Amino acid sequence: MGLLQDLQNRVLIADGAMGTLLYSYGIDRCFEELNLSKEDEVKRVHEAYVQAGADIIQTNTYGANYIKLSRYGLEEETKRINTKAVQIAKAAAGSAYVLGTIGGIRTFNKNAYSLDEIKRSFREQLYILLNEEPDGLLLETYYDIEEAKAVLQIARKETTLPIVMNVSMHEQGVLQDGTPLKNGLSELSALGADVVGMNCRLGPYHMIQALEGVPILENSYLSVYPNSSLPSFEEGRLVYDTDNDYFRKSALEFRNQGARIIGGCCGTMPQHISAMAEAVKDLAPITEKEVKVLKEEMISIQDQRTEPGLDELAVKKRSIIVELDPPKKLNFEKFLVAANELKSAGIDALTLADNSLATPRISNVACGALLKQQLDMRSLVHITCRDRNLIGLQSHLMGLDTLGLTDILAITGDPSKIGDFPGATSVYDLTSFDLIRLIKQFNEGLSFSGKPLGKKTNFSVAGAFNPNVRHIDKAVKRLEKKIEYGADYFISQPVYSEEQLVKIHEESRHLDKPIYIGIMPLTSSRNAEFIHHEIPGIKLSDSIREIMAKAGEDKEKQRTEGLAIARSLLDTACELFNGIYLITPFLRSDLTAELTTYIHQKEKETNAHVNYH
Repeated sequence: MGLLQDLQNRVLIADGAMGTLLYSYGIDRCFEELNLSKEDEVKRVHEAYVQAGADIIQTNTYGANYIKLSRYGLEEETKRINTKAVQIAKAAAGSAYVLGTIGGIRTFNKNAYSLDEIKRSFREQLYILLNEEPDGLLLETYYDIEEAKAVLQIARKETTLPIVMNVSMHEQGVLQDGTPLKNGLSELSALGADVVGMNCRLGPYHMIQALEGVPILENSYLSVYPNSSLPSFEEGRLVYDTDNDYFRKSALEFRNQGARIIGGCCGTMPQHISAMAEAVKDLAPITEKEVKVLKEEMISIQDQRTEPGLDELAVKKRSIIVELDPPKKLNFEKFLVAANELKSAGIDALTLADNSLATPRISNVACGALLKQQLDMRSLVHITCRDRNLIGLQSHLMGLDTLGLTDILAITGDPSKIGDFPGATSVYDLTSFDLIRLIKQFNEGLSFSGKPLGKKTNFSVAGAFNPNVRHIDKAVKRLEKKIEYGADYFISQPVYSEEQLVKIHEESRHLDKPIYIGIMPLTSSRNAEFIHHEIPGIKLSDSIREIMAKAGEDKEKQRTEGLAIARSLLDTACELFNGIYLITPFLRSDLTAELTTYIHQKEKETNAHVNYH
C-alpha cells in the first residue's frame, strides 16, 4: 500500500524537527552536511521519530540545495549530501514512508535570488532525490506563494510520486503577499499537490485557528507541521518549551479540522510526536467539517490628499525641493531658522536625510513633524534600509502615516562603516526595491505579512537615481525596475555637467515618471576637490575646479563662484526637467534659498516673454 492509499483511511503522523534534535545533541553547523560527516547521528534522529510513532519521516535535505549549501562552501557536495540523506532515511525508516524534502528559499527579501536561480537550484536537488526513489516529496516552508507554485509545477511535471506542499505564514490565516491561506492551498491543490498544508513559524494554537477557515479539499489532503511554541532566547540559544499533553490535545484538534498528516517543525521532539501519535491512534480521518468564516478586518479607504504629490507637481509645473540635513547636535533652532528661510524663498518641500553618511542626527521624522507643526511646511522624509530591520521599518511607516508625513524617499543608505561608528551593524533586511514595494503594499492597507492595517496609507514614494556612472543606460534600467516596484518619481544625486544633464534627459525621456535633478552649490576649492576625488562617480570639469581654486580663501568670492556655477547648471536643468532638487551644503541655506529665488525669477521672466510674444 502506498502513501496516498494509506491517507484515504488514516491520519498519519509525521516526524518532528531534525535540526532541533541535532542541536540538542550539541551539533550546531550545517545540518545537511552531517549526512556525510555524522551519518550515525542523523540516522539516530530518524530512528527516534520512528520509535515515537512517526508513519512518515523526511530526509535531512531541507537546505541541501546549491544556493543554501554555497553559504558554507558546500555547493559542490549537493549530489553526495542529498544521495546520502535518502539512503540514511531509508535505512532508519522500517515501515515508515520516506519523503525527500526540499525547503523554500525566498524569505522577505525576494530580490536575494531570482526565480530562475531558484528553479535551477530546485531542479538539481529534485533530480538527485528522485534518483534515490523516495516514497514521495515534501516541499516545505514556502513563504512566497509565487516560488511555491513555480517549484510545484516543476516537481509535478517530473514525477508521479505523492507531493506534500507546505506553505508558511507570518500571520495566522494569510500568506506573505496577503493571499488568504484557503485560497493559497486551493491554488496549490489545483497545480497537482496531493497534500497541501502549512509548517513552521506558528505553534499549534494559531495553526488550529488557521485550519478552521480551510475547507476539506476535493483533490488534496491537508497537512500541518506546527512549531512547538514561540522560542525564548537563553544564554545565546533558542529554547522551545511546550509540554507533551498540549501536543496531544492539539493533535485531536488538527484531526478534527481535517488534517490527514500531522507532524512537527521547529522545537518539536520525539516526545511531542509520540503524544500526537497516541492521541489520533485508531481515529478515522474527518471527511466533513463546518468551515469557520474568519472575520476579515475592514480596511478603510485612505484619507484624500489635500495637496498634490511631488510627482504630480513636477508634471504640472516647476517644482523645487531642497535637502537640509537634520542637525547633528541638539540645537534645533538654527535648523528651524534655515527651514523658514527656504520656505520664504518658495520651495515646495524640504527633504530630510536619514542619518546621511551613516552619521547620527536628530530623527528626520521628529524634524518633519515639527516643521509641519511650527512652520506648516511640507517634508519629504528619507528612509534607509540600513538602520532598521523589517519590524522597525514597518513601525516607522506606521508612525509616518500617523503623523501625516506622506512623502517618502526610499533608499538603501550609506554603509555604517563610513560613518562615525564604523563598528555599528548595517541591517539591510530589505533592498530599496523591497522598501518601495512595502510602502505601496501599505497603500493597499496590508502589512508585509499580509495582515490588514485597518486603513490604507497614502504615501507617495520616490526612488534614488545615481546618474554619475560610466553607463547611464544601466542606471536608467534600475529606474525602470523601481517603477515596476511602485516608484512614483525619482530624485538624483548632484550633477556638475551641462553635457551630463543633456545625456540624462535623452536616456530617461521614455520614462513616464518625473525626475528631480540634483544640484548642489560648491562652497570652496577644498569642497570641489573632495567631491571630485572622493565621491564615487562624480567628476568635476577642470574648468570648474580652476574657477573654485582661483577663489582662494576669499569666502565671498567662493560664494559668488559657487553660485555662478550652480546657476549655469540650473539654466540647462530647467530647460530639460520640471523638478529641481537643491542640496544644501553644510546647512548653508542662504545658498539654496538664493538659487530657489533665481529659479523663480527665471521662470517669471520666461513666462513674461512668452506672454509678451
